[in-house]
Amino acid sequence: MASTDGAAGFPGVVPAVEIRGLVKWYGAHPALRGVDLCVGPGEILALFGPNGAGKSTLLRILAGLVRPTAGSVRVAGFEVGKHSDGVRRVIGVLAHGHQLYETLTGRENLQFAATMLGLDRPVDRVAGVLAKVGLEAAADGRVRTFSSGMKRRLALAKLMLREPRVMLLDEPFTNLDLQATKLLEEFLMASKTTGVTTVLATHNVTMGFAVADRMAVLEQGRLVFDARRDEVSRESLRSLFTIQGELWGDE
Repeated sequence: MASTDGAAGFPGVVPAVEIRGLVKWYGAHPALRGVDLCVGPGEILALFGPNGAGKSTLLRILAGLVRPTAGSVRVAGFEVGKHSDGVRRVIGVLAHGHQLYETLTGRENLQFAATMLGLDRPVDRVAGVLAKVGLEAAADGRVRTFSSGMKRRLALAKLMLREPRVMLLDEPFTNLDLQATKLLEEFLMASKTTGVTTVLATHNVTMGFAVADRMAVLEQGRLVFDARRDEVSRESLRSLFTIQGELWGDE
């Protein structure tokens, strides 16, 4: 059963993400139907569900990219839609697409991002994140020559530059090799210790369960499950829902 309590596990603490009665229609199609969800500071929430469940729409609303039809959404205390500048300052987004400039080199992509963010010591900061994602040797190659996995690593490095308070990750494990997956897992765990909140949407039940404090499931735009990791096993989570008789997850 979906929980609509405050920041789960953080009584008396202002949620980092607070969603109340969230509804989104695209024409005659309901993408989200009355979603209530709170995520506490330093919490990692894995959001599962089949294609078309509303996961990406929810993330895009949190990022201020899509306006909700009804309901209220707050990120780090900023009301989405009314305080867009505040929301943009505190979030970091790792979208399903890599959002990189293909004609620039990997290093140039990060240097441009660092300049736009107004970071101190941008050259050092860029070198540091390139080392973290293992792209030092490939950094001066054009992004159009990168493999899908390398592009995902570069997109992760770009996210690292931001040092956001709230991270929104859409299918973050897609196209990652084992080393890059371990790197992402370590990054999420390290971010958590500094109070960074993460909402990640994924089909990968195994990895989502491994990194998250809480599991939630969207189905046809409704939040149908919300529990802490110690309240549910990976096997029971995987067996909750089937789509046309086939288990979704770990795609």
